[in-house]
Parts: sequence; C-alpha cells; structure tokens
Amino acid sequence: MAVAAASHGLDAIQAVSLLGASMQLLVYALMQLGRLSARSLSYQLANLVGSLLMTVVATVNREYGFILMEAVWCLTSLYGLLRLCRDRRSRRRA
Repeated sequence: MAVAAASHGLDAIQAVSLLGASMQLLVYALMQLGRLSARSLSYQLANLVGSLLMTVVATVNREYGFILMEAVWCLTSLYGLLRLCRDRRSRRRA
C-alpha cells in the first residue's frame, strides 16, 4: 500500500491519516443516518482504531492541539468499548 501510495505522491503518513479519518467519518455518518448504533461494537472499534491512527499522525507531525483532540477521542472510544463489553457480559449472566 505504501509503495502504491508513494507512486502517486502520497507518503505513508498521509495514507495513515486518510485511513484514520475515513474510518471515523464513515461510522459517524452511518450513525447519523440511523444505519449504525453508537452502542455497536463496529462503531466503537472503528472510532478507536481511527482515532489511534490519527493520534499517531498528529504525534509524528507534532500537532499538539490535534494530539489532544484525537487522544481524547481515543480514550472516549475506549471507554465506550469497555462499557459495551461490560454491559454485554452483564446481560449474559442475567
């Protein structure tokens, strides 16, 4: 992927940035359109992975405001994912 991206003038960090942003934007749009629940595993995982990728990009580029925003987004997604797993576990026991 990096080789193909580089041949079109897109370096690896830009490819990671586009992937992370696309993941976050896609699941957000699907949630807003009523096609995906914010309480779904796929929504939480895509937000977590997307924000992790964007945090890496922001860190490499030393964009401190962007690091803050994406790190908080990542932690919030992680919390949502852990809460979702806890709730599913509780329902199985009941």
